[in-house]
Amino acid sequence: MNHAIKPKIRNIIQPASYRGQQVFLVQDNLHLAKIYEFPPMLVPLAVFCDGSRTVPEIEAAIKHQYGLHIPQPVIEDLLAQFDEVLLLESDTFNQAKQQALAAYRAKPARKAALAGASYPADPAALRELLQDYIGQVEPVLPSPASSRAIISPHIDYERGGPVYAQVWASAAKAVREAELIILLGTDHYGGYGTLTLTPQNYASPLGEMPTDRALVERLANLLGPERVFAEELHHLNEWSLELDLVWLQHIRGGKPCSLLPILCGSFRHFVMGQADIKQDVAFKSFVEVLQEEMGQRRTVIVASGDLAHMGPAFDGPPMDSEDFEQMKIDDLRLMEMIGQGQADPFFEWMKNEQYERNVCGFSPFYFTLKLLGGAKGQTISYDCCPADQNNSSFVSICGMIFE
Repeated sequence: MNHAIKPKIRNIIQPASYRGQQVFLVQDNLHLAKIYEFPPMLVPLAVFCDGSRTVPEIEAAIKHQYGLHIPQPVIEDLLAQFDEVLLLESDTFNQAKQQALAAYRAKPARKAALAGASYPADPAALRELLQDYIGQVEPVLPSPASSRAIISPHIDYERGGPVYAQVWASAAKAVREAELIILLGTDHYGGYGTLTLTPQNYASPLGEMPTDRALVERLANLLGPERVFAEELHHLNEWSLELDLVWLQHIRGGKPCSLLPILCGSFRHFVMGQADIKQDVAFKSFVEVLQEEMGQRRTVIVASGDLAHMGPAFDGPPMDSEDFEQMKIDDLRLMEMIGQGQADPFFEWMKNEQYERNVCGFSPFYFTLKLLGGAKGQTISYDCCPADQNNSSFVSICGMIFE
């Protein structure tokens, strides 16, 4: 092995329990890696495979930090095994990624990843399920056909069904009359500041929605294909867009319309002061192009995002009844802030007051407000959903409509 190479593990290694033993699982959101159980004895090696050290430096770091002597030939052999199972950022991985991307794009459409698991794969059963949710909730006033945007959850239907039902039923007129749907979803595995497109159509058991490939191409030419397609494979298994696509198709009665599916990455680097969101030229160009498109045809934005994630399930302290009530109070403030329709004040407020609440919709909400340019929003539905068996963790969700 070339000792100038600085190997880097490409996956996050998570501790877990398997058959009573502590193991480490490789969480590969691309589903390319061929290994999913990582022996604890190899963790010291993985810790220092961060792309900043050569093999000799890794050997020295392991000895200094852990008091272990692992000879360089052994490290090189292990790294070769890591490379073989696609754990390293390397030519081997890049080749496998390109092959997977080619296979994804060769298919007629992005297939539903959750059909048959999170919701019925049978179209009739799926339509019946969604209609049952609508029938079980309190009726809501229909929003105007001129409504411009929806905030909808991306939690599973079992917990979030009533909230989905109320906001989509309320927005039905606008959704049915839309000529373009801009679908903005949280990319749970996305990089910092990413806007990830795909030319693929989106399919579910309820049919296929045609992606506006001309608009995708226009954005790609403007922002750079290396930026907008770098994480395109995330579309393959990301659920945030799919769970709202199904509701979109149900409300439209299966009638297709042009779709622009976009996965939005993390804003952590902006929040931590490592970059200035107001100086991001790509974001500005992205918003300008879409606002121009919105002026030419009837458009509805769908922002797919959940609210706060609190408790041990999300690495926080257990919640008691007082914490639960405070969560709802903070959520109310959050929805009021979103409803004001001002993107920049919303970002600053999130950065200073609510970022630690793990709001899993920050970036889609921000881009929605930017695109709308001051439209006011109204909360249609809200709920707090349990996230563990002890009722000590919760996810809050809401449905909002902007006119």
